[in-house]
Amino acid sequence: MGLIRLFCNCHLILIQVSSSSNTSIDIVYLWVNGSDGEWRAKREKYARNLEASDHLRVAKFGNVEGRYRDNDELRFSLRALEKFFPEHGHIYIVTDGQVPDWFQASNAVTVVDHRQLIPHSALPTFDSGNIESYIHHIPNLSERYFYLNDDVFFGGPVCVDDWFYEDGFYVSWSDEPVVQGHQLQTESTSLENASRLSKQWLQAKACQDDDGQSAAVRSPDPNYQHTPRTFSHSPRPMLRSVLMEIERDAPELFEQVRSTVFRTWNKPTIVSDFVLRWALAHGFAKTVDHSHLYIATGHSQDTRSLQELQGLFGKLHFFCINDTTDDAHDGDPRLLKVRQMLNELLPNPSVCEMVNSTLSLEHQPMQISTPQ
Repeated sequence: MGLIRLFCNCHLILIQVSSSSNTSIDIVYLWVNGSDGEWRAKREKYARNLEASDHLRVAKFGNVEGRYRDNDELRFSLRALEKFFPEHGHIYIVTDGQVPDWFQASNAVTVVDHRQLIPHSALPTFDSGNIESYIHHIPNLSERYFYLNDDVFFGGPVCVDDWFYEDGFYVSWSDEPVVQGHQLQTESTSLENASRLSKQWLQAKACQDDDGQSAAVRSPDPNYQHTPRTFSHSPRPMLRSVLMEIERDAPELFEQVRSTVFRTWNKPTIVSDFVLRWALAHGFAKTVDHSHLYIATGHSQDTRSLQELQGLFGKLHFFCINDTTDDAHDGDPRLLKVRQMLNELLPNPSVCEMVNSTLSLEHQPMQISTPQ
């Protein structure tokens, strides 16, 4: 592993650090290489087990290739990070025993294995909503940090005041349609169901507080109103101490999402919705309109969105390139087109890349090893 640092039992360590505008802002990524033969064999084994027991629990798009495929998004997201936010703090990359083949170890980056972050009895898990619920337990993580999926990119120079304010952070809504209904639904996406779950929990808590029966340390703002929308696919500004408090306040939700192997419709992600709504309801977050662009690779044959990104690059708070090709092979021309465009926009390797590491800009059909 060279200079890559790994640590143990970090889920047992609770550290709170006071907020300060002078402290660094760390970066946390989740990353997986879905083409790795050993990892694929493990995923397929547990998928078969789920299919035999209760496949109806899997969320819409919860176990498709696009959720796990590596199209070099992390490489380009790190290039964008270095270009637009060079004063960032330490970088943490959370993986399932994997390291990108282009990765250059350094004292500026820590690779965190699932086994060092999640109890062994809860592994393996292929649900990012489960994995991300542990991030705030990373030892030495800064009080203020950004959490990013690897398909999210800073799109222009980062002004910290656009993301954080004193004792809080900013969140933005997605461009998706309004979430209809109040009950969790099997055909809804995880984020849609997460919106419904958050509303249920916060309303129940408000009722408990009105009855004087709540033992919670903090009560929500009585004027808080639920907004039936999903949050944008953005870099997530977070406060570690707030995450610790939320986990203490809603341990049952963390327990539910941490019980998943694959993403399920009835245990939706909480970091990408509930955490943000809890922060809004308790005065730790405010909404803002971040300039952004969302691109779905399944529609990238229509080059207008890519051309729009080229024109807006350097002027956006962020952009997201979501892999919606689902079960297409890795050499799909839509994926190649995205990779070529990102390389044109971000041609300079980051310090995380080995010198002369290969970046393929040609078709490469996926090679799948069949489990024995």
